Amino acid sequence: MPYYKPIEIARELHISTSALRHYESWGVVPAPERADNGYRLYTEIHLAYFRCLRAMFPGFGVAITCEVLRSIQKADMDAAFWLVNKEQANLQQEKVAADQTLELLENLDVSLPLNKKWRNRMTIGEVAAYTGVTTSAIRHWEKEGLLVLPRDPENGYRLFTPMDIRKILLIRTLRNTVYFLTSMKEIVQAVENQSMEQAKKVTADAIKSIHDRNRHQMFGVRRLVELCEVLELV
Repeated sequence: MPYYKPIEIARELHISTSALRHYESWGVVPAPERADNGYRLYTEIHLAYFRCLRAMFPGFGVAITCEVLRSIQKADMDAAFWLVNKEQANLQQEKVAADQTLELLENLDVSLPLNKKWRNRMTIGEVAAYTGVTTSAIRHWEKEGLLVLPRDPENGYRLFTPMDIRKILLIRTLRNTVYFLTSMKEIVQAVENQSMEQAKKVTADAIKSIHDRNRHQMFGVRRLVELCEVLELV
């Protein structure tokens, strides 16, 4: 069986030999044999592991990649493949949600209802009744930084303006489709600044990122199958 020097694998993968040792220390690559001088003797199997590891990182992240490769070391190919399948399903859900968000922004209407009376300053209970959003949800959105609400200096109660109400209506509309909080903040801020094109750009950029991750995942799966073939698991 031919052996590979660490520097040979490192050059192919455009990483350092210390990175190879680092991955080995994680337990995601089988420990190699050693030469008489103590040098590692990497084989075709190690090369396949390292290729798979590097290919899966961008699409699946470090934690999932490591879990997958530990399953492969146990010859549990099914466990590894189901982990991959779950991540791909999650990405598909993100894609659906992102597409729905972009479509929603094309037809977004957060005007205040004409059949309801409102005052320039409203309490959280009044706003909850007005918007159909629970007070706990409003408090949670404030905690997450989606809302920045002034307080009455005398009693410390939250005071809501018409702009705050519009933001709550917007968040209520988007919360079932926007896929992660960072995008939600950017979209709400863009709409608040009456920059609908910026809100659409944030969503379009997120969709592009999802496309990139999907391609990375597919390439990672290809390397995973190649690893299984080298190990004769398939």
